[in-house]
Amino acid sequence: MSLHPQAISPVPEDTQRVARAAFPRGNLSMQVADHLGNIYHDTQFAALFPTRGQPAEAPARLALVTVLQFAEGLSDRQAADAVRSRIDWKYVLGLELTDPGFDHTVLSEFRTRLLTGKVETLLLDALLTVASAQGLLKARGRQRTDSTHVVGAIRVLNRLERVGETLRAALNSLAVLRKLR
Repeated sequence: MSLHPQAISPVPEDTQRVARAAFPRGNLSMQVADHLGNIYHDTQFAALFPTRGQPAEAPARLALVTVLQFAEGLSDRQAADAVRSRIDWKYVLGLELTDPGFDHTVLSEFRTRLLTGKVETLLLDALLTVASAQGLLKARGRQRTDSTHVVGAIRVLNRLERVGETLRAALNSLAVLRKLR
């Protein structure tokens, strides 16, 4: 996967209209987009991707999905489904309503790149920088300074999801064998 940096576009008109109709007062995801703007930029992740090859999913969006995923306690599959199906997530990610999203394995690959590149603190640091610039954090305030617990919690969810999928596949196979008898 190669990186071809691109700026996150503003929220498409249709997405904005439908999201505002569904959430007239907004919700947490929409407020993140409205108040914090673009937290992440593809150029922040340029060192993690080669310049040649098939284009990668936008790392700035994957970073934001990872944060939303942690905030809502979702597995990789659930987060990828949220990107595909939830209007508020399409709003915060600046996606068209018809955007098909991405495969859930992309999130695990993205976290692996963060860890391999030793930039796992980038997600939290960028979020703290933007929040500080907006006046949402004050000096001597209480805040977390380590994002490894975020990456670790998502890794545990990913492993649990794999166990669940393995169990589902095994039960489906047993059901097919039982029908054949």
